[in-house]
Parts: sequence; C-alpha cells; structure tokens
Amino acid sequence: MEWLTSLAPVLSPLFGMTGVLGGGWLVYRQNTKKNKADAEIAEGQTFVSSMKTVTEGFTSLLEQQRSVNESTMARVTTLEERQVDLERKVERLEEEQRQWRRWKAAALEYIRDLRDLVAKTLGRAAPAPPEEIEADVDAQDRD
Repeated sequence: MEWLTSLAPVLSPLFGMTGVLGGGWLVYRQNTKKNKADAEIAEGQTFVSSMKTVTEGFTSLLEQQRSVNESTMARVTTLEERQVDLERKVERLEEEQRQWRRWKAAALEYIRDLRDLVAKTLGRAAPAPPEEIEADVDAQDRD
C-alpha cells in the first residue's frame, strides 16, 4: 500500500485530469445534443412555417379561382338571359316578317284582282302601278 501512497503525487493529477477531460467530454456531448435538438426544432419550425405559407398560397389561389368561377358563371348567366331575349326578339321579328309576307301576297292578289276587274268592266287596260310596287305587281302578273 505504500507504493500506492508513493504514487499519489502522480496519480492525483492524472485522475484530476481524467475528471476534467471526462467533464469536458460530457459538456461537449450535452452541447452537441442540445445544438442538434435546437437544429431539429428550427428545421421543424421552418417546415411548419413553409407548410403554412404553401397552405395560405393554395387557399388564396382557391379563393381566387372561386371568385373567377363565380364571375364567369354570372357572365354566362347574363349571356344566356341575353340570348333568350334575343331569341324572343328574333322569333317576334320572324313572325312579323311572315305576317308582312302574307299581307304583301294578299295585297298583290287584291291588286291583280282589281286590275282584272278594271280591265273587264271598263274594257281598257288598268293604269300602271306606282314605281315602288311595279316590280312586285309585274312578277305577280307573270305567275
């Protein structure tokens, strides 16, 4: 045991240095773990914030698309209403056109009958029609 006591001046600083090195290693290890954990937390927060940004961007795009869709649907509805109105007007104009054609045909028939009546009763040719309807009356006479 004396030999152990005689080694005390050498062993004491050696064990002290081992303790200091062990403590330094433990502090280094603790700091490394803490830094790694902090980095993971920061990375997680960055990921969360980027996901929030992406989600907000998609939400914004979706809202824009919905508003564009709604305005497009409103325009389509307006155009369909206008088309229905125009179709009604076209139908009304076509009916008026058919009515005018029937009246014109009836008027030309009436004029032809009157000209025939004048020619038969008076024994002379009927007067020439006015320039505005002359082509129509002549076409009716040819038929």
